[in-house]
Amino acid sequence: MPLHKDDPRSVGGYKLIDRLGAGGMGRVYRGRSRSGREVAVKVVHAEYAQNPVFRARFRQEIEAARRVSGAFTAAVVDADPEADAPWMATQYVRGRSLADRVRDQGPLRITELRPLALGLVEALRDIHRAGVVHRDLKPANVLMAEDGPRVIDFGISRAVESHHTLTETGQVIGTPPFMSPEQFTDARTVGPASDVFSLGALLVWCVTGRGPFDADSPYLTGYRVVHNEPALDGVTGSVRTVLERCLAKEPADRPAPDRLAQEFAEALPEPAPGEPRTMTLRLPSARPADPPATGAPTTADHRPRGRGPRVLLAVSGALAAALTGYLLLDPPGDGGGTVRAGSTATGRWAPLPAGWKPWQTTAAADADKGVKKAPGYDGNRTPACVPDAGALYCAGSALLPERIDAASGRTLWRSGIAPAGVPADRYVTNILGTYEGVVLVELTVTGSAGTGQSQSVLALDATSGARLWSHPVRTDSLGSAYAAGVTMTQEGDGGAVTVRSAREGTVRGRIPVPAGYDCYPLAAGNRPYVECITRAEGSHLTEFLVVDPADGSARTLVSPAQQRSFIGALDGRLVFVESTDNPAPDSPDLVYTRIVRVDPRTGERALTPLPERYRGGIPTLAHGTLYFATSSGMVTAVSPLTGARLWQSHTTLETPGQASVDPNGRTVYLAGGSGRVAALDTARGTLLWESSARAEVLDSGLLPTVWFDKGALVLAASDGKLFTLDPAHPDRKPVPG
Repeated sequence: MPLHKDDPRSVGGYKLIDRLGAGGMGRVYRGRSRSGREVAVKVVHAEYAQNPVFRARFRQEIEAARRVSGAFTAAVVDADPEADAPWMATQYVRGRSLADRVRDQGPLRITELRPLALGLVEALRDIHRAGVVHRDLKPANVLMAEDGPRVIDFGISRAVESHHTLTETGQVIGTPPFMSPEQFTDARTVGPASDVFSLGALLVWCVTGRGPFDADSPYLTGYRVVHNEPALDGVTGSVRTVLERCLAKEPADRPAPDRLAQEFAEALPEPAPGEPRTMTLRLPSARPADPPATGAPTTADHRPRGRGPRVLLAVSGALAAALTGYLLLDPPGDGGGTVRAGSTATGRWAPLPAGWKPWQTTAAADADKGVKKAPGYDGNRTPACVPDAGALYCAGSALLPERIDAASGRTLWRSGIAPAGVPADRYVTNILGTYEGVVLVELTVTGSAGTGQSQSVLALDATSGARLWSHPVRTDSLGSAYAAGVTMTQEGDGGAVTVRSAREGTVRGRIPVPAGYDCYPLAAGNRPYVECITRAEGSHLTEFLVVDPADGSARTLVSPAQQRSFIGALDGRLVFVESTDNPAPDSPDLVYTRIVRVDPRTGERALTPLPERYRGGIPTLAHGTLYFATSSGMVTAVSPLTGARLWQSHTTLETPGQASVDPNGRTVYLAGGSGRVAALDTARGTLLWESSARAEVLDSGLLPTVWFDKGALVLAASDGKLFTLDPAHPDRKPVPG
């Protein structure tokens, strides 16, 4: 990062070139000596320099770093702890932090873990042989150099033989997701085994994308570190056994570095031919102005096993004291509690829209152009939106269609399509889609005292919201749909599905409805379909119609699969996922039994029984993979060709909506009614991050869905909040929309 205007231009005779980062105690710069040698210069913040405790802490850091000298640490070159602004210069290590590496490229492969684990074990061996305990080993304090990892930042380390430490004041202990139990219960007993525990937590985070004790708050994280068994989902085989030993509650049960090096060497395979022997480095992020991501993911509560409590009151007191320093000195997130990626166009995250900011607003919010809040809309209903060309078109219960600028969150127009005098609680709008500057809307109006309904489909001008055309729809219609430039509705006597041009509203064709059937217009993959289901009691016969948008004609496939099971198309075939008649016990989830793929030209069917019963709501078919999401937040990826499970992963979301996969097919997202979002890697199912809640209250309504505006995410919470996220930094604070 470039130097700020208030940054010094030199320190201790070292010319400062740019910023490397900033932490709780101070700032770190890249500097150059008169001879041209590059160094990393750490300078204590001015407001802390006069505090004797902070100055003593910095002096301690210098002493500890000088005692440690090895291939896996950064040597001290120069320092002046007594200067007005105390500073220290260390060897400059070219390479990103481990936290940035994992955020940018996702969790490590097992073959990548070997050089990291063995390098860190050697670093701990050197640190401990020098008589020092690091006490803050975390991803942000590991630099990935070309020749292996380097451990940095000895700010809260101490000499093993010292029995009086700064941490006895209760100010500073460490970073909760990577702290040992004894750091919470009695900091005076912390020894070398504490670093081994931190190493185990760090390596679990590197492999799975989350720490073994992660929770919603650092306080709960600390409780889990002391009392709960580690969550090691995603870690298998002999590596898991070694990490379990590292994470033993009792220090005496953890292996010493020499023994640990032998165990990791046996458990971790040598790189295969062609595999890099050190971890691959990436170029700097394409979003250098973005602030560092903060926050930590949450995980399901893990029930403690038989270990007796270590006196909860004592733990609470120690934890509160520890976190005072943690929150003041080491802001949440620098330890890498949440895995996030960088933002290069060739990486996981696509570029953000021009002018984007992390806005948050409510549907029907006031705006600069005279758009007033919809009467009767009190902000506790989930809107549904369609993104298109840098705009969001949103609608919902008691909400008139509106256009919102996707980059800023500003409401641009709201269309007054409701009949005059009708209060907001008697109409519902739905955005069917957009087409070449036209927004297609379905409007349902309920009569007074709940008597009668009227329905219509309308086209609005996308720029102004003005009505272009409208046509009434039968009140007993089963819905309308838009795809490929046409709308499909049931009009008049209901004997046909009318196919209209989205732009002009002219009729392209009419599809006769079979006698004794109810028909549902559908859209999937921008293709129009109609599914007709017999009204005969006990019958499951269906007729599935493939619509030609050019002339409104349809080709009928008789009984291709179970009714209401169509989810999309793959490789030119229609895909249906059938479920049992009864949902899972005590759950809103369906239980799915088989996949049916149908050739739309011949009607030929391929039946694939599922090898296991997958549960969830409506599955998502995207980029050649099926995604099932349960009401408890479990996500399962399945091959639509074989039915085989590809991976299964747990999130902490409750009752999420359908999964959404980003356009490049690398990340799958789920959202809950509270506005929390979970991101998972589509290849391996690794949980990348979970964001914080946005809703103030929870309200029943539409299950939330994640929408995409280029590289940004857009979604709505159940209380009506509408907001956007940068998936590379999901915890950035929003600005008002």
